[in-house]
Amino acid sequence: MAAVQLLIHAPGAPGLRWLGLGPGLLPTRGLWKLQRLLDQHTFWAQGRSRSQLRQMLAGSAAVASLWRGKRLVGFGRASSDGVFRAVLWDVVIPEDLQGQGLGRQLVEALLQSPKLRAVERIYLMTTNSANFYGQLGFQNAGQQRLLLKPGPSAG
Repeated sequence: MAAVQLLIHAPGAPGLRWLGLGPGLLPTRGLWKLQRLLDQHTFWAQGRSRSQLRQMLAGSAAVASLWRGKRLVGFGRASSDGVFRAVLWDVVIPEDLQGQGLGRQLVEALLQSPKLRAVERIYLMTTNSANFYGQLGFQNAGQQRLLLKPGPSAG
């Protein structure tokens, strides 16, 4: 079985976003593979178009991906002001690969990225993975509440 390779993308992930680059900066249809990873292994990110994914990546301060050969086996990103606040988004590891340390590797890479390294508070939202994130030092936000205002494109 091929080793897993971690890629730390430049802010906005231009290589992945425009050229579909993967390991070794080689074209791997990376954007299509990201779309497929999100469609097959999330409930919150299904149905995103490649155009929407390009826009999402462009607005991301930190982007990391995991590859086993040409297979995209992990993805995560973050937005941040670089000083006070950051939010982790779209952390995905396929179910058949969970429990192997890949999620930890991905989250730790995002937390060490320049735009997150010195941030005062890092947030994330999760439905089913609170125990996993707790192992990485994340805590329940206590009195803070998640509020949601659906945008015009929300279904």
